[in-house]
Amino acid sequence: MKLFFSPAACSLSPHIVLRESGLPFELVRIDMVARKTADGADYLQLNPKGQVPALQLDDGQIITEGPVIVQYVADRAPEKKLVPAAGSIERYRVQEWLNFTCSEIHKNFGLIFKFAAIEDMKPALIGLINERIRYVEQQLEGKDFLVGNTFTVADAYMFTALSWCKFLQIDLSSLPSITAYNARIAARPAVIAAMQAEGLM
Repeated sequence: MKLFFSPAACSLSPHIVLRESGLPFELVRIDMVARKTADGADYLQLNPKGQVPALQLDDGQIITEGPVIVQYVADRAPEKKLVPAAGSIERYRVQEWLNFTCSEIHKNFGLIFKFAAIEDMKPALIGLINERIRYVEQQLEGKDFLVGNTFTVADAYMFTALSWCKFLQIDLSSLPSITAYNARIAARPAVIAAMQAEGLM
């Protein structure tokens, strides 16, 4: 498989999950301005959406959308228990968190990062992000992970989204559950390996 990524982008989430899975894969860095791969290929020919992440399967098919990619990868390595069994209430809880992270946190960061013209909206968007993060803080109280007692794909995505707080000077130090959660996830060998490979540490 090939993961098309850009450093520190939302593609960090499936990158972490691939390393957690132990499945073989290749990283292909995308220039998000030129929409080109490192060897100069037109990324839009592979993924007309032009966004990362995208995962190319061994048969050449392309899967896009981070929450879908992480579930696909996790299902290929069931012994790693990166996602609960299909049909279980825990699986739906993971999907609930993936959707919340995507629509309530990622979306608002994305608007700020992509559109300089909305500078006047930035305080309101940061306010929304802070509100959602306070909800996450409440849900993590007394827990190590978002769902159950083990790391899942939902944690990879949440960790990735929370990592963007530093770019907007959003201070998480007053949130003890999130602070401990971030430290816990950041210490995982697969997370360290992914971040090192992307030049993030």
